[in-house]
Amino acid sequence: MNIAQFKSQHAPTDSEESFQLENGYTLDVAVEGSVMAKAGSMVSYSGDLSFTGQSTPEGGITGFLKEAATNEGTPVMNVEGRGHVYLADDKKKIQIIQLGHNDALTVNGEDILAFESTISYEISTIDSLAGSFAGGFSNVFLEGPGYVAITTHGDPIVFEPPVTTDPSATVAWNNTSPNVKVNRSLTDLVGQQSGERYQMKFTGPTGFVVVQPYEEHE
Repeated sequence: MNIAQFKSQHAPTDSEESFQLENGYTLDVAVEGSVMAKAGSMVSYSGDLSFTGQSTPEGGITGFLKEAATNEGTPVMNVEGRGHVYLADDKKKIQIIQLGHNDALTVNGEDILAFESTISYEISTIDSLAGSFAGGFSNVFLEGPGYVAITTHGDPIVFEPPVTTDPSATVAWNNTSPNVKVNRSLTDLVGQQSGERYQMKFTGPTGFVVVQPYEEHE
């Protein structure tokens, strides 16, 4: 293709939505005020925007994604002003979810890319898992209204409970809570002893669980 065709094919898309996918790996956020985003996720922006880091492990937004194992905060940034910011995270696929006034979602801290300032949140840690993964195992309870952008390695699968999942592959859940199970004798495919293996068991008549085809923590 010539230069004009290349520019036309890959130009940003005009939209009235505040959260818009430019492709499967890049999120376009129309900022009118402020939005929270994962630090380091900005690939470009236009307009009059400022970026303020929030990385301490204490309360408020600065406590976002506290890492239990290292006692350090996973840094996020507050994007303020008016314009467009383009976000990406290591070529992970981006999923946009709109939460209504009565909607809530719990997300693995590794998998949040951005959310609107209208979203309220609460940080929590699953104690039985926190010391079992590098960096801990924190999750964030998000409550609408507003847009949330999460990331997945590959295409996610959404299950309805009852379902049991690998914590390292579990991205998010809604209207259900996990019970942690331990299998001390599970062996892997080559017959080696794997030691303690943790599983998350989701039950209940409603809700869903988002799983990715990838183990986040090695």
